[in-house]
Amino acid sequence: MTTLTEPPKETFRLSMLIYDTRYRSLTIQVVALIGFLVLIGWLINNTMTNLETLGKEPNFRFLWEPAGYDINQRLLDYTSQSPHIRAAVIGVLNTLVIAVMGCITATIIGVIVGVLRLSKNWIVSRLMAVYVETFRNVPVLLWIVFTMAILIETLPAPRAFRGDNATASMLLDNSVAITNRGVYIPEPLFSRGLGDIPVFWGTFEISLDLMAVIAVLIAGFYASKRIRMRADSIQEATGERPTVWYQRIAAVVVPLGVLLYALGFYLGYPELKGFNFTGGTYLRNSLIALWLALSLYTAAFIAEIVRAGILAVSHGQTEAAAALGIRPNRIMRLVVLPQAMRVIIPPLISNYLNLTKNSSLAIAVGYMDITGTLMGITLNQTGRELETVLLGMLIYLTISLSISTVMNWYNNRLKLVER
Repeated sequence: MTTLTEPPKETFRLSMLIYDTRYRSLTIQVVALIGFLVLIGWLINNTMTNLETLGKEPNFRFLWEPAGYDINQRLLDYTSQSPHIRAAVIGVLNTLVIAVMGCITATIIGVIVGVLRLSKNWIVSRLMAVYVETFRNVPVLLWIVFTMAILIETLPAPRAFRGDNATASMLLDNSVAITNRGVYIPEPLFSRGLGDIPVFWGTFEISLDLMAVIAVLIAGFYASKRIRMRADSIQEATGERPTVWYQRIAAVVVPLGVLLYALGFYLGYPELKGFNFTGGTYLRNSLIALWLALSLYTAAFIAEIVRAGILAVSHGQTEAAAALGIRPNRIMRLVVLPQAMRVIIPPLISNYLNLTKNSSLAIAVGYMDITGTLMGITLNQTGRELETVLLGMLIYLTISLSISTVMNWYNNRLKLVER
């Protein structure tokens, strides 16, 4: 009878870190990581030493010093005596306004143009092709400056709205004024507002009215979603879907209307006084020019993405839907686009990020975003190049990662689920 014995286990030796393939890759990665960390440490230490030699030790106390400059477009109250950190917050909000407005507008225009590029009407498809090629082959900075020039040169001055011989008039029952200085629209106001809450040591305030409106809207949309889910379950159980569209609308509109009534909601209209309009919400030409230029420029790229996504859907899907008697517009909305979204979303994220970063060109038309405030005037006044640039990079990184996170979450929801 023979007995089998296990071979002796090989003892670990340091030479195995180099010559044994099981450990070699790990050794190389560790050495590379250590080298990278040493390089970063040397750069940081060298920078700190040079700054101390110049008497500019890194600190962020300058953020609480008076800014000493005005910001022409803002969502919060601000004066030249406000601290630099408040100016930076307003710059961030201005950047977010452009990013959100631009992404929404560019998506709408891009989807429409992308669909029309596939139109069987030769004139329509060629016109959309001209739009795409024109906008995406000219630098976006030129479009921003060009749009700004058009707004200044073609729109009427405020004095054109004055007197019996006025050559221009307000729109929508004298509630909107479009001038070469900007657009004046009604301002939402509350006669029984809840006030504001100061945060970050009084650096800025959060409107309780706005937070209440957002909370009610979130609750309303959640209730609307629950109503839809209930209708889906009834349809699966009985085969008949109840009519719930009016319930879903009421779940959002009714609570919001009750809240606005309780807060005493009303609109403040712009009025011409002296040489300019007062009251209402003022949208400067710089904001409008930047918004339109970025939207139209990015929409040209989104249109090509949408066209490619639609072409990626099998033509048999369209033929099968047409064989069931579904109209062409409903085929596009219910059959083609939902499948094309799986191809569209990944490159769409990159275009949203590009639009957000291209908003830093706002300084060309005098729009005060984070580049113009924190990394522009604040940097020049305080001489804190390292601190302001690092903060600016961190802010743009945070915004971009937030956009990527939201879009990747939406992209995961669109993935096909295997059963």
